Amino acid sequence: MPLNLRISHVGLRGVVGARGMTASHVMEFAAAFGSFLPAGGAVAVGRDPRSSGAMIEQGVLASLMACGHDCIRLGVVSTPVIQHAIRRHGAAGGISIGASHNSAEWNALKFFGPEGTYLSTAEAGELLDIYHLKKFAYVDHRGIGKAREESGGIDAYLGVLAGAYDFERLRKLRVVVDCCNGTSSLILRSLNERYGFRLILINSRLEGSAFVHEPATNAQTVGLQLAPLVEPVGADAGFVFDIDSDRIGIADERGVPVSEEMVLPMLADHVLPKSPEKLVVTNLSTTALVEEVAARHGARVVRVPVGRQAAMDALANYGPDRIAIAGEGNGGIMLSKFRFVYDGIAAMFETLEMMAERRAPLSEIIGSYPKYSMLKAQVPLASRGVPALLSKLEESYREHSVNVTDGLRVDMPGQWFHVRVSQTEPVVRVICEQKGEPPRELFERLLEHVEAIQ
Repeated sequence: MPLNLRISHVGLRGVVGARGMTASHVMEFAAAFGSFLPAGGAVAVGRDPRSSGAMIEQGVLASLMACGHDCIRLGVVSTPVIQHAIRRHGAAGGISIGASHNSAEWNALKFFGPEGTYLSTAEAGELLDIYHLKKFAYVDHRGIGKAREESGGIDAYLGVLAGAYDFERLRKLRVVVDCCNGTSSLILRSLNERYGFRLILINSRLEGSAFVHEPATNAQTVGLQLAPLVEPVGADAGFVFDIDSDRIGIADERGVPVSEEMVLPMLADHVLPKSPEKLVVTNLSTTALVEEVAARHGARVVRVPVGRQAAMDALANYGPDRIAIAGEGNGGIMLSKFRFVYDGIAAMFETLEMMAERRAPLSEIIGSYPKYSMLKAQVPLASRGVPALLSKLEESYREHSVNVTDGLRVDMPGQWFHVRVSQTEPVVRVICEQKGEPPRELFERLLEHVEAIQ
């Protein structure tokens, strides 16, 4: 498989073109999803503004209709809007066409079930089997589905948000937002027009071929693109979104970037005191500060492999009525009040609500937590030697707490590391964290091991 194409339990993702993600990949994966879903159920389809999206959308619609499904065509909308639309229409499932944090030449298909949530590991495995076996449930000409357009998806989604947050109170806060040429601009403009917000939007023009900057939500991107504007415009906070608006990055009122790892523990600290549920779900790569915050509220953290299907497995295993919040260390958060949809806009409002309720600036809230220092790197995947590397590392650290459910995570007193192959990009990820100062010696030693096999 080419390095610029990823076919896995996560779905289909790649650089669009002859040597990556082709029209045939798209149509066959969409046909597999149409075959996976119950016969006759409608499917909600939306996309982000990437230039390849219109072409991919046509292939997705054709394959779904060929399998007998009516399609609800939502147009250019965020992934959370698609997920809410699935529930509103009682659809059998949905597809989001968009590659989130990847650059403009990439695109992807993301799949959702009837609850509007990502597929579980078992469901994703079944979908992948259908795709590889090419056993598609095509119907004859009498059963072909139809497509219809819906233009009110964003308004309906805003109505849900308005029912969950005190817009009258929150719109008094001054906020600057970097839309990164993505779908958040459509939602935030509507918030300004319909609800009287005064959000200051930058990079709000939709763009399909060349985003103004990489659509990442990490502190580095926040520091380069957003943070310098926050203090000069007198904003209380700044936010940056990825292209499909399911993650956020944050800057405080002084223009200081907030680590993407802080979003989950901060919002857990806000949600847990109000919630009868006392479980927090996150992955193996997320900061250990989550455990410290959860312990303050008598809650427990459930660690799962990286990947959103693993979070769905946890929801199924523990039951959504026991989980208060779930998320990742990349600014992606799921809230129980929205039935566990990864939603950056909701995470922004949850942050603003926390500031308003505590009557504290964001810098003060962030500064109230103990310091954890994390180092991250990614090394291009150019070798098949990763399993041997992980076995060697596991042997070297066998006296410590070892978890091999997703690559290798090792927990040691006051520090931990995680080495794994990405499911969405052809890279090996190396993450180390330590309470206090950065674990540079451990990090450099691990990088040497990983780079030696490439």
